[in-house]
Amino acid sequence: MDLTLQVAIDCTDPQRLVSFWADALGYVPEPPPGGHDTWRDYWADMGVPEEELNGVGEGPESIVDPTGQGPRVWFQPVPEPKAVKNRVHLDLKVGGGRSVPLAVRTQRITTTVERLTGAGATVLRVMDRPDMDYYAVVLQDPEGNEFCVG
Repeated sequence: MDLTLQVAIDCTDPQRLVSFWADALGYVPEPPPGGHDTWRDYWADMGVPEEELNGVGEGPESIVDPTGQGPRVWFQPVPEPKAVKNRVHLDLKVGGGRSVPLAVRTQRITTTVERLTGAGATVLRVMDRPDMDYYAVVLQDPEGNEFCVG
């Protein structure tokens, strides 16, 4: 079986999340397929009906890992805002694992959290458990989707 993983995130403003998550993950906005100036042009050429293209912007709605290692992330436009807690979330592992001293992991995580809050994330809670050799931060992206930095 040939399997490709794509992460899909429902949102109301794909362009805002493309910008945020490209920065957060070190990804790049996915360019439209060759011969097309925009993704909207591509989808129109593929025969997607005009009524389904309503709300599709000119810019990319997906990001890709420039190294080709990580999954594609697609920001699926939906009409309704986020209403409940995520059942699935992303974990950004920046600390280096338990073989790295807790103080070093904490500093790495704090630096990343500061960068992401500067880009529009909001801190929900800090999970600071030195007695368990653990430190992580739960945040929300600009549309309220939860994710962890640890």
